[in-house]
Amino acid sequence: MPAFLTLELVVIATSFVDSHCHLDRLNLDAHDGDFAAMMAATAQARISHMLCIGVDLETFPQVQALAEQYDNVFASVGVHPLYKESREPVVEELIERGAHPKVVAIGETGLDYFYAKEEREWQQRYFIAHIQAARETGLPLVVHTRGAKEDTLALLREHGRGEVRGVLHCFTEDLDMARQAIELGFYISISGIVTFRNAQALRETVRQLPLERLLIETDSPWLAPVPFRGKPNEPRYVVQVAECVAALQGISVDALAAATTNNFFSLFNKAQA
Repeated sequence: MPAFLTLELVVIATSFVDSHCHLDRLNLDAHDGDFAAMMAATAQARISHMLCIGVDLETFPQVQALAEQYDNVFASVGVHPLYKESREPVVEELIERGAHPKVVAIGETGLDYFYAKEEREWQQRYFIAHIQAARETGLPLVVHTRGAKEDTLALLREHGRGEVRGVLHCFTEDLDMARQAIELGFYISISGIVTFRNAQALRETVRQLPLERLLIETDSPWLAPVPFRGKPNEPRYVVQVAECVAALQGISVDALAAATTNNFFSLFNKAQA
């Protein structure tokens, strides 16, 4: 087979996974309000699978419904650390909802002291409930952490008891935190922030992270990568995140796509490729 045909086949075969997005909250103006059109554009951009993240218990049914409707969409169940108005997560409820065949993770949960540093008590209480549910179900934990390095790691160690794995999503903390999380069995997920002009420190961190523990995400509808910054984000833009991370890692986009896709299904092993 001619070399140029081989290359073309490789490119066509390459696909990406958006490991963290909020499909139930997307701005669909670019698609005339048509969710199916957005999904078609996502497929055309070679995004093979998506993990739709729950942020509160009240809207979780919509997240679950999307996962039920689309074979290539999975769901998580949890309460975001800035969603205090949500009903408090109870371990038993998280376990029950996590038993659904399309629910592959517990979270989004964690600690955010950047925006809510005075509300640590309830954030920690909610976080512990999620850690316990992840330990009991064996499902990976999706962790949001900002400005809370010491407490995040300490609670994972104390309540995870070495039995909880997961991902620090939309990672913006330092290399030391990433390495400690990896030692605990966690992956590090990189969002469009890595493309921002003021994210040089994050780019230096990404250069030093092991490829076998990296994931990519959009966190859409927020944090659209360059050149779409300032516009509504959506899963198809995970390609731009992949391009930036691949350049930082010194590998091809194809290799980055293959590695992060493999990492996704290794971590979220309840999901089916």
